[in-house]
Amino acid sequence: MKIAGISFDHMHMGDLLRMVHEHPEAEICALYDPDRARMQAAVDAFGVPEERVFTELEPALATAPDLAILCSSTASHAEMAERIAPTGTNLMVEKPFAASASDARRMIAAMQAGGGRMAINWPLRWVESHVTAKALIEAGEIGELLEVRSYGGNRGPLFHLADKVEVTPEEVERQKPGSWWYKRASGGGSLLDYLGYGATLGTWFMNGAAPLEVTCVVDETPGIEVDQHSITICRYARGLSKMETRWGTFTDPWITQPQPACGYTFIGSEGTLTSLDYANHVTLQTRAQPKVHAVPVQPLAEGERNPVEFMLSRLKSAGPIDGPLDPALCLTAQRIIDTAAQSAAEKRTLALRP
Repeated sequence: MKIAGISFDHMHMGDLLRMVHEHPEAEICALYDPDRARMQAAVDAFGVPEERVFTELEPALATAPDLAILCSSTASHAEMAERIAPTGTNLMVEKPFAASASDARRMIAAMQAGGGRMAINWPLRWVESHVTAKALIEAGEIGELLEVRSYGGNRGPLFHLADKVEVTPEEVERQKPGSWWYKRASGGGSLLDYLGYGATLGTWFMNGAAPLEVTCVVDETPGIEVDQHSITICRYARGLSKMETRWGTFTDPWITQPQPACGYTFIGSEGTLTSLDYANHVTLQTRAQPKVHAVPVQPLAEGERNPVEFMLSRLKSAGPIDGPLDPALCLTAQRIIDTAAQSAAEKRTLALRP
């Protein structure tokens, strides 16, 4: 199947293209970015011929990809989806979903009109510990799920390039003033970058339930126009959940877990469960066995081990795009994010936005 990489604003493009390159039934048919230099590392890493490298979008889409992977800035997701959709190309959007619920609805409408299927990729969906936690919750191990707590973040978005190549702290500071990650108009900030993980996977864990009210506070660092730390409280009909985001953790969780550790804790009517990012086990506590004990993670099923494998499998089988990749579920999460951002700006609790 033919895959096009569209925009290199998000450093995850390199990770995703590597998955395409290593998939036995996929090939990179086109790379697009208006800045040719930003594509060079991928061209070199994956041996992409020059005739498949484009600085204009329309010729890239004219290669007739089966799937386009979109890694543009968050604020441009709706516009890019509306440009891609009329070709009928299937689309996988790298998280976050959109800059607003209004933009998310534009994307859903455009893709429905164009006939292509859309998915939103949240990389934590492919972490075995979180998938294991979901299975344990579904099996009733902790009873009714009452509360989800998430802590998500990293040292900052400029500390790592594609394939997690390290960047020095000095280079990070040099890049901050010009980076879209640190511009409000482009959809920057830790809240928009990481609250989607807590809100989207949280909505998945809660089987689609939406909160009634949202309260959010963010830090205000002089000289930085976006937040680097946010705490969101969601009041559900069944209880409270907390979702925290942080740019500036002591270490990156995929290398060394910081403190607090990145991941999720679940409180149910009959037990509790903790699932840390990239861990080889989850920890479970139940009324029957109140001592906290480790449960080994289960390997991901074939066809669901990474987003590229998942999308190709579902496109071939016409199977559902479900879970955290489902645009409808992601729209509920986007409403939480929008309400949180407004709550932080207005410094008050708000009803969930429509």
